[in-house]
Amino acid sequence: MNTTLEIDWRLRVFDSLSFPTLILSPNRTIVSVNQKLLEKFQITKSELVGKTCRDVFHTYFNDPELPCTHNTCPLDKTVTEGVGHSILRQIRNSDGSSYWEDRVFSPILDDTGQVIYVVESIRDVTRTKTLEKIFNDIREFMDRVVQSSASGILAADRSGKILLMNQAAEELFGYAFNATKNMTVADLYPEGVAKEIMKKLRDEVYGGRGKLPVTRVNILTAQGEKIPVEMTGAIIYEDGREAATMGIYNDLRERLAVMEKLEEAQTQLIQSEKMASLGRLAAGVAHEINNPLTGILMYGSLIREKLEPDHPLQPSLGCIIEDTERCRDIVKNLLAYSRQSSTTRNTFSLNTLVEESLRLIRDQKLFMTVTIRQNLSNEWMPVIADQNKMSQVVINLIINAIDAMNRQGVLTLTTYRNDVTQMACLEVSDTGCGIPKENLSRVFDPFFTTKEMGKGTGLGLSTAYGIAKDNAGEISIKQTSPNGTIFLLEIPLDIQSMEMMPDSIG
Repeated sequence: MNTTLEIDWRLRVFDSLSFPTLILSPNRTIVSVNQKLLEKFQITKSELVGKTCRDVFHTYFNDPELPCTHNTCPLDKTVTEGVGHSILRQIRNSDGSSYWEDRVFSPILDDTGQVIYVVESIRDVTRTKTLEKIFNDIREFMDRVVQSSASGILAADRSGKILLMNQAAEELFGYAFNATKNMTVADLYPEGVAKEIMKKLRDEVYGGRGKLPVTRVNILTAQGEKIPVEMTGAIIYEDGREAATMGIYNDLRERLAVMEKLEEAQTQLIQSEKMASLGRLAAGVAHEINNPLTGILMYGSLIREKLEPDHPLQPSLGCIIEDTERCRDIVKNLLAYSRQSSTTRNTFSLNTLVEESLRLIRDQKLFMTVTIRQNLSNEWMPVIADQNKMSQVVINLIINAIDAMNRQGVLTLTTYRNDVTQMACLEVSDTGCGIPKENLSRVFDPFFTTKEMGKGTGLGLSTAYGIAKDNAGEISIKQTSPNGTIFLLEIPLDIQSMEMMPDSIG
């Protein structure tokens, strides 16, 4: 009675299994099948029991590509090794559709450990494989999105180990992803920057928990170069705990260079507009002042001539005439600054311009305590500009340099050709005290001077700037420090003349 109940209980368990299941003998003969298999394949037990699994699956289940026909039968492995095996297969139907089966083989052992039966479960895993394929497709798509991004994307685990680095990040940081195995994200930043980023990521106020808004930082490349980037970041959480971090990086070097050029262009535009407005104002003021100055100078001179040399008013008249003459010189400079005369351009050598300008300086005593060095290039540098006006520019730069050195030091004149910008360049270098940072933006402003009262009008450099602009040239401060300043004058090269003359001619 108990044996019957036990057998009945085992059969009920066997039939209640949710997967189609067979019991096979080691020689592949089907001993029994459960109810689930009969229902699924619409077949009777008598059609299966006693037959081999190969015949059954080939005949009844429309499975022409049986694994056992290719010597890969998991049943044989299970019998031989006494442990379970499985095989995952995609089976195609006659209508072209397909489904996935996972067949699991489990051994039933006797008291001596020999395999006496094998339980084969047939599980339809089509839905699982479909979801797996969808997941893989999404993962591959996301991977393509990440890899195709123009922004550098990087992810790391809690310990800082790099888990992901797209191609843009590899190019930005200078590391191949497979070369970062022994690195952490902290190695990609200057010292202390990674900790500061994590502090901001965890700050509720800064950007919200786990989020880093657009932030400008410096990164460190494989070559040790610091690069300014704009980055955003996030902490990835699992069950409320930090699991990983990620960052998106954009190289700022090109953008900063463009912004610098834009600011420079805006500064030049403002300077040009300022000088044009002041030029018109200066012209009007100069004409209005010139007439009374002429009268003061004339009558002052007449009075001085009529008075005896030792008359007590002579010193006062001398001061009046001297100050009037200084005012007259200022008026002349104003008129020169504001004059809108046409520019007569011709071709001449830059080196010739430098040499002639030095000879034209009337007060040669300026050079008595100044050492002049001429580093004039042997390159053929024909320029096209108004030679007389450009000579005035060079003279102004030379005198300005001498004054900056308090008339003692080394004045260096260097010429060279810039074939990229098609400009001939003159550098006027002094060994003076340099230009304070707060004065750099005002150097070319009219009437701006750091000289003592009565020793400068502040129109020399502004006039030179205007002349250079009128001749399609440029004046700029190339370098300044407490050890001296270098002014750079650029004049357009006469390309046509260069093409007609051999490069060897200097």
